[in-house]
Amino acid sequence: MTNRTVTIQKTFDAPIELVWEAWTQPEHIAAWWSPKGMQTTIVEHTFEVGGTWKYAMQMPDGNEFIAEGEYIRIRELEEISSQANFKPMTEGVEIQALFKKNGTKTDFIFHVVHPTEAYRIAQEKMGILNGWGSVFTRLETFLKEATH
Repeated sequence: MTNRTVTIQKTFDAPIELVWEAWTQPEHIAAWWSPKGMQTTIVEHTFEVGGTWKYAMQMPDGNEFIAEGEYIRIRELEEISSQANFKPMTEGVEIQALFKKNGTKTDFIFHVVHPTEAYRIAQEKMGILNGWGSVFTRLETFLKEATH
């Protein structure tokens, strides 16, 4: 799996319960789930194993970017994993958000598991790390504002 996986690790200066809420409450997700400069609309959000989610993001050129998936694993305050598609750029991946309490902070590991190593390499060349990096910077800002 490791040769098919892109991993991002961060420590958020926020309690794990708040980071979890940011990932599970639609009104919070809409505030941070997209690269800088894009708005996110929650089309669908059923937070349970087998439940589906769909978020629409307006791109600067007016086109819509659709992120959608199905929850395959949920372990409260530990893991949220989904089969996911990010159309038109990425399809058929598994995303894994892992949370670990670190005092008053939260250690966060994010994996994007691709069907093949070649697909992972192509996604890296396309800028997957910058894209998710921008999203998690927005999450960091959201968490800071929520704790102050």
